[in-house]
Amino acid sequence: MQLKVIKMDGSVEEYLHTKIIGTISTALSSIGRPDIYVAEELAEVVTFYLYKRQHRRTATSSEIFSIIKAVLAATRYEEAAVALSEHNFERRLKRSRIEVVSIDVEELADAEMLCKNDHLDRRSRWDKTRIVKDLIQKHNVSRQTARTIASMVEEKLFNMGLTLVPASLIKQLVLGDAAAVLRAQRQLQLQT
Repeated sequence: MQLKVIKMDGSVEEYLHTKIIGTISTALSSIGRPDIYVAEELAEVVTFYLYKRQHRRTATSSEIFSIIKAVLAATRYEEAAVALSEHNFERRLKRSRIEVVSIDVEELADAEMLCKNDHLDRRSRWDKTRIVKDLIQKHNVSRQTARTIASMVEEKLFNMGLTLVPASLIKQLVLGDAAAVLRAQRQLQLQT
């Protein structure tokens, strides 16, 4: 039976062993000790533990995160566990600082509206799950593809360092990333 993961936003998705490998590999690389073999072995421990728990076919993403950190700390990779925690904290902090303003920026006058405080009612906290829901409901995109696109958009916003983001910019980023992901999916389908 496939393990289900309850995400922070309440959504449920299938457990992917490859995500655990990627997370551990990134943590190891961040401390200058990249080793895919070690990442695969440690991921096996995490997956084995999750599947052997009695009568539990779900796990929260924060439980899985804690298990990964515990496995790293117990296997002489404490620095990687700390780096993973710091990375997670930084991402949460970046998310909390971003606000989306319901403005369609087409001209300089529109951009100036971003700085005015009289549009506080048109601001909302950044939440990538809105992109996921929109892509699923309005465009019939699979949940996994929608999450990939939303993550790509979020990464771009983080790299831009913006704290006030016009909704029109998010829309353009979603369209661009959706086109790239869908193009890649079609190319993969043609190769098989």
